[in-house]
Amino acid sequence: MSKNSTYQEIAEAIRAHDSFILLSHIRPDGDAIGSQLALGHALEEMGKTVHYINEDGLPDNLTFMVNSQKIQTPPENPLDVQVCIALDCATKPRLGENAINAAANATLWINIDHHISNPAYGNLNHIDSTSPATGQIIYQLIKSEGMPLPAATRDAIYVAVSTDTGSFQYSNTTSETYEMAAELVRLGLDVGSINAQIYDSNPYRKIELLRSLLNTLQLEEGGKVAHWELPYSVKLEYNLKPEDSEDQIDLIRGIDGVLAAAFFEELEDGKIRVSLRAKDDSFNACETAQLFGGGGHKRAAGIRMTGPIADARRKVLEVISKAIS
Repeated sequence: MSKNSTYQEIAEAIRAHDSFILLSHIRPDGDAIGSQLALGHALEEMGKTVHYINEDGLPDNLTFMVNSQKIQTPPENPLDVQVCIALDCATKPRLGENAINAAANATLWINIDHHISNPAYGNLNHIDSTSPATGQIIYQLIKSEGMPLPAATRDAIYVAVSTDTGSFQYSNTTSETYEMAAELVRLGLDVGSINAQIYDSNPYRKIELLRSLLNTLQLEEGGKVAHWELPYSVKLEYNLKPEDSEDQIDLIRGIDGVLAAAFFEELEDGKIRVSLRAKDDSFNACETAQLFGGGGHKRAAGIRMTGPIADARRKVLEVISKAIS
């Protein structure tokens, strides 16, 4: 089979099986959870048995989504399923060891993603790096193959795409994205209500986090590179959750003159999670991330590397400075 399976091939595989496990990447964001719920509800409407599994479970900021409680952490033993569908995950290990074990009985793996660094690790793969979100790929699969699009799927697709496009602000937003959003509204999507829950409902600890991050903010390369960091001690002090630091990096990318932004976050195991953002094509975040075993998109990418945080910061900033200059 070719690297990129068609929507028809994927739909035929779905119709030929009865039980599914849907996985998404560790530390899931709106696109990961939204894609799981969107596709899962469509499959359930088709009479399929669906298990929604994520290594880290459901983030608090996405509990407003319909039936979001279906997102569960992996069980101890593998589930009795025929098909595993990996969503919005650039590499198989990023699904998590326990999640992969939960899918051990699946004889068919379907990989649906939009990360350019995805090596096509499924039996069937549909990877579209031109798509702004995996949620948009799910929408196109459903529409092109006449699959059900219930209200829960409609809303989940919107959450997936809106969060991965910065509320339709980023340059990855396409005309098809706006056309899709218009169709979702015609189908009954309550834009105002969902946007309020996505963007206007933040716990106070997230504001405390921002204050701490601002105290570490530095500019390099004549103001072209911005970076800040989050030690693990601060996460303990404010009782932070993983989703609290998501998208904070976009604030410093927005500084006038900044072309590249980096966020260095110390994890419990001592490793460093690095988030990279590019403002335009003068810096390729994915290329830099791949030098350290990471990946993602041209404008947004990530790395996990050994600490301490000072060493990780020095190594990554050296590469960014060379790329910028």
